[in-house]
Amino acid sequence: MQVRLQKLIATAGIASRRHAEDLITAGKVSVNGKVVTELGAKADPAKDHIKVNNRLINAALKPRERIYVLLYKPKGYLTSMADPEGRPIVTELIPSALGRLHPVGRLDFNTEGLLLLTDDGTFTNYITSAKNRVPKVYEVKVQGVPTDNAIERLRRGIRLEDGVRTAPAEITGIKRTATNSWYEVILHEGRNQQIRRMFDAIGHSVLKLARVRIGPIVEPRLKSGSWRLLTREEVKRVYGKAPAPRGKTKTRRRGLRVSSR
Repeated sequence: MQVRLQKLIATAGIASRRHAEDLITAGKVSVNGKVVTELGAKADPAKDHIKVNNRLINAALKPRERIYVLLYKPKGYLTSMADPEGRPIVTELIPSALGRLHPVGRLDFNTEGLLLLTDDGTFTNYITSAKNRVPKVYEVKVQGVPTDNAIERLRRGIRLEDGVRTAPAEITGIKRTATNSWYEVILHEGRNQQIRRMFDAIGHSVLKLARVRIGPIVEPRLKSGSWRLLTREEVKRVYGKAPAPRGKTKTRRRGLRVSSR
């Protein structure tokens, strides 16, 4: 059966569909020895030889068990497959025996928290696509005490220094002291350093930032730098195909314990 090339590339776990489109238009994909640059092009992996960067991907398209890893990323690691500057990368924290896994989305170098890694491009595309609105939940510690009006501006969406306006965000106050404030922030988009830039825009810099939930995936017992495999039920819940577990889950925050929603 013929399938769009970008979907095949994503299914092979090479890249998300968006990145697969870039590979196609850049002339990095060929079918039966002929370079294909049209995004609507299709191929049949049972009959056609499909190459990405001169590597045959047909074997990766055969049915096999996909791998889904949940990692608690420490600060000081890049969410990347490689770094020319030699800085630590998140894939160094998981065994090479799991195969070539790529991060699902990203966390900034100085941000800690939950990060998914997988060889399933379709799964990656589902979580990172804005249209699916998979929520990412963060715990944020900021300097000072923002006014209620300032937080309301962030909830409605705020224009950043580059002129881009953020989408509405859910922001709930957790704790305040005379010098600092803690918030739970829920985003459905993922702009570069978005939360840090949002609070900078209202004059309150972020002191600590941790992602504590991705969609329905939460793991309060995972220590910094450690990982575990997702269960099949957890993967189904990401797609909304399985019921959430019963009961209230306690989310162990770094330095703060709060019940998750």
